[in-house]
Amino acid sequence: MDLWTNISLGFSQAISLQNLAYCFIGALYGTVIGVLPGIGPLVGISILLPITYSLPPVSAVVMLAGIYYGSAYGGSTCSILVNTPGESSAVVTCFDGYQMAVQGRAKAALATAAIGSFFAGTLATVAIMFLAMPIARLGIKFTPAEYFSLLLLALTMVGTLTTESPVKGLFTTLVGLLLSTVGMDLQTGRVRFAFGSQWLIEGVDFIVVAIGLFAISEVLVQAELVQKFGLQKREQISGRYWITMEELKQSFMPYVRGTVIGFLIGVLPGAGSTPATFFSYAVEKKSSKHPERFGKGAIEGVAGPEAANNAANQGALVPLLTLGIPGSATTAVMLGAFMIYGIQPGPLLFEKDPAFVWTIIASMYIGNIILLILNLPLVNIFAKLLDLPAALLSSMVLTFCTIGVYSIRFAVFDVFLMIIFGIVGYFMRKHDYPAAPLLLALVLGEMMEQGLRRALTLSNGDWTVFVTRPISLGLLSISALSLLYSVIKYLRGKKRLA
Repeated sequence: MDLWTNISLGFSQAISLQNLAYCFIGALYGTVIGVLPGIGPLVGISILLPITYSLPPVSAVVMLAGIYYGSAYGGSTCSILVNTPGESSAVVTCFDGYQMAVQGRAKAALATAAIGSFFAGTLATVAIMFLAMPIARLGIKFTPAEYFSLLLLALTMVGTLTTESPVKGLFTTLVGLLLSTVGMDLQTGRVRFAFGSQWLIEGVDFIVVAIGLFAISEVLVQAELVQKFGLQKREQISGRYWITMEELKQSFMPYVRGTVIGFLIGVLPGAGSTPATFFSYAVEKKSSKHPERFGKGAIEGVAGPEAANNAANQGALVPLLTLGIPGSATTAVMLGAFMIYGIQPGPLLFEKDPAFVWTIIASMYIGNIILLILNLPLVNIFAKLLDLPAALLSSMVLTFCTIGVYSIRFAVFDVFLMIIFGIVGYFMRKHDYPAAPLLLALVLGEMMEQGLRRALTLSNGDWTVFVTRPISLGLLSISALSLLYSVIKYLRGKKRLA
């Protein structure tokens, strides 16, 4: 089928009453998750994932996708109103968004962020539509050797780009790979590293690990912050509701630049939306005729990063859908969700089940429209969520996490495992060890092992198969260069500090 036939097929499925309802629920839930400080899309999806098991796969993924990009909309609300980012990618919005709120332009800042997210999300979805099929066709040509090298590249980039110390990033990646070997080997039938526990025969559930490392550790961190610094009062929403035409003109080019920057960075495995927002902010400041206004309420400082944030989130779905490679920790959880639903994302999915893929892509258009409608008129309502006491919010998160984890297998063992990973995640954050590489390695570990075994089986045990095939050699070379670059950058940084 050609592109327009696929698009028509996707929209015909996406506009069904059921899928529209789940898209709306996901977008609303994602916005709320984004508004609440420290929770973010990964935790939000992890908590809700067990509930989606009984849903049709298409509806479940439509809802999860709504949560994913809906949180990008909501994250800016907290940054603008209380100078507290709802997630790490919303940090940059604090610089000028909060200053606009202090100056009585909070509603203008919120409208700028919402329009920027809508603009970037729409253009990024168009880019996905035109790029998905060519990338998928390339992916079909991959043998197990290329696939293993591609997965290794993803892990190397995530391990080296998500932290300033490549040693810490690669260490947590190796821990994740080790955890992925726990349980029964599907080829030999042997049980590995289960230590006699029947609950570990099936392996370590990635949802348990994700909720522990991110949600439970966040509860512990927030409790510590409240104990040290107390609660922060939020800025009252004031001023006019909409931005002026002049401000809209000022925001247009930042929207365009932010979208391009965000999408290009988002498609890189491990890059994420946070560096995209910082890069966009730096570009806007350098290209401005009045850079001195930045940090004091410049509307361009909100428009560019917010567009980059949403475009990067959408861009991370490109390698997930076309190659089966998650570009971030959140998309790693989504990859796990695909597998639970019996769906293997990647190039063959476009041939085997085009209706599924194009329904997801079409729902992104609809989701962006829903989010624009939600975020503009309901700003005051969402802002009231910030009045929730920190103790109550943490208790709610802890309760939902426990219920979600227990409902997976109805096993108390999983709850204890979640708590253990929560404590581990807390200390990892205290000592600057990134959790994302661990989670990504846990999800990709089994796929890497299978790719390695198949490649060696097809080559009769010849390890040179990974360097004699041009694409595989190229991917391994990029992995090596990425590792070398991060090590050199790290050593130069230490030299400057010395």
